[in-house]
Amino acid sequence: MLIALTGTPGTGKSTVADELSRRGHPVVRANDTIGPYIIEEDEERQAHVIDADRWRDEFSLQEGIVEGHLTHLLQASHVIVLRCRPDILKERLAARGYHEEKIAENVEAELLDVVLIEAMEEHTPEMIYEIDATDKTVAEVAEMVEGIMTGDVPPGHGIVDWLATCADLL
Repeated sequence: MLIALTGTPGTGKSTVADELSRRGHPVVRANDTIGPYIIEEDEERQAHVIDADRWRDEFSLQEGIVEGHLTHLLQASHVIVLRCRPDILKERLAARGYHEEKIAENVEAELLDVVLIEAMEEHTPEMIYEIDATDKTVAEVAEMVEGIMTGDVPPGHGIVDWLATCADLL
């Protein structure tokens, strides 16, 4: 079983992956696998541009959890999309030192469900799990992920609607 743990930067993927690793689950960081697929540096956005199609096609892990904001592109058995309320996400990214444009780009992506929509374009609905991690502890989210892995948590997406709940951010 290959689990893709994905979401907009700042939603908690790395922190949850750390907890899952501490619990004995094998975790691979997507960022550790993309080196050969970087085709340029986008200085303005302070980001790597990768050949995502080639990365996906050549990705060889078959078992475990792979964490990263592009992992929903992989041929995973389950795709877990972590979500975070945009105002909290903005605070987290600012605390990381992201510049204003990068913060705005990621908050907009979260508001518009970009990662979830991309996951839905790649996978069938029964493979996608959406978790609003905003007010959950790391342990609670890790337990939900473990529940997904054991089949105790049913698939579900479309449960988060930031445009309706965070209209004041627009």
